[in-house]
Amino acid sequence: MERTHILSFVPPARSGRLVRLGDAMARHRRLILGIQWFVVLAYAVLVAVPAFLPLPPQGATMVDNLTLFAQFAFWGIWWPFVILSTMLLGRVWCGVLCPEGALAEFASRHGLGKAIPRWLRWSGWPFFAFVATTVYGQLVSVYEYPKAALLVLGGSTVAAVAIGYVYGQGKRVWCRYLCPVSGVFALLARVAPLHFRVDPEAWKRHPVRTAAVDCAPLLDVRHLKGNAQCHSCGRCSGHRDAVQLAARSPNAEILAGTPRDVRTSEALLLVFGLLGVAVAAFQWTVSPWFIAMKQQAAEWLVEHEWFLPLEDNAPWWLLTHYPEASDVFTWLDGAMILAYIGGAALALGGTILLCLAAAARIARMNWRVLAMGLIPLAGLGVFLGLSMLTLTQLRAEGIVFGWLDPARATLLGLGVAWSAWLGLRLLAQRAGSRPRAVTAAVLYFAPLALMAAAWHRVFFVW
Repeated sequence: MERTHILSFVPPARSGRLVRLGDAMARHRRLILGIQWFVVLAYAVLVAVPAFLPLPPQGATMVDNLTLFAQFAFWGIWWPFVILSTMLLGRVWCGVLCPEGALAEFASRHGLGKAIPRWLRWSGWPFFAFVATTVYGQLVSVYEYPKAALLVLGGSTVAAVAIGYVYGQGKRVWCRYLCPVSGVFALLARVAPLHFRVDPEAWKRHPVRTAAVDCAPLLDVRHLKGNAQCHSCGRCSGHRDAVQLAARSPNAEILAGTPRDVRTSEALLLVFGLLGVAVAAFQWTVSPWFIAMKQQAAEWLVEHEWFLPLEDNAPWWLLTHYPEASDVFTWLDGAMILAYIGGAALALGGTILLCLAAAARIARMNWRVLAMGLIPLAGLGVFLGLSMLTLTQLRAEGIVFGWLDPARATLLGLGVAWSAWLGLRLLAQRAGSRPRAVTAAVLYFAPLALMAAAWHRVFFVW
């Protein structure tokens, strides 16, 4: 009877454009692999080749200089829209396009296949890697100089390949545990309106034994509930007739969140990383506070005849050092950058954390769950910050947009409004009474006002 049942099983019809798109991704893995290797080649050209060319001469443009073209393509277009695409499509970048992921998986398929050690599984690595990479990138001017870009990004790629070669068996161990931006993508993907939906009941009902899903980021697909760790590669689409690409409300995952769904390291990455370190990293280059702080420190050093910090003999891989471009950091510059980013990140993140903790306590909920309401503001803020590089490069080419300020204000306002709405919904669901919800909402709105003020200074004051 059981054999007859299995042979007579007819899978349910799978219709709809999104479902068919997801199934096509599963069927055409070779095409996706081809796309990945094309991106790897483009990545190598944009990152590696300019590092071996002389710096652009005066008057060079993106049209006639490969270094400037690569700088614009990579930092002006590539990264800002990777951030935006993650908020709109989920982690499609990770699963379909990322060159580091493709190389790490390739190395893992031909590597040693060792078991993943406990130290590598530490949940704090994404936070540490993001902060370290962001701060170090500011010290060596990673956005401006190709050698610095090759050092930071190329070093990350070499590490990804090495980890892939040693650990895992055809999996993306680097992407799951160590990638500097994996934690950021995991946060932003929570608000994506597309996801691979898993139907646990359909999974159970399927009568035919099937092979396990070849999930590169090592996920238990059967119990997948959220979008944070899924790389949206499509390999699992149609598996046991229980997985399909589907649309959802961009607020669904945040509003349905529980303390088990949000780790402390993820919440801290959001609060101190995206809303702290990232904002400070974009801010210091235009901040008059930074200039005043550095001048006061320099005057104090001269008065006390301590000239060593004022020397500019640091190597380029430690601090920015390009005399031919009249761009050289002193040891004092490096110390002030660290102090500004560290101080601003602690001030912003600390204030936000205190407000979230107080609001969550009043509403009798977990602060980590409430913190997820800030993801839209954090994501759009980072996109706007990265677009500063895009617009600076275009301005150097003589291209100026008259609608820039209204567009920035609109996106910033959208981020504030979206996060405010999510916070209100989360508090209303859990507070139990209106007075508690109102009091908690006032505290929750304080971080929104703080971040709006921080970005307003960057875009419209300084």
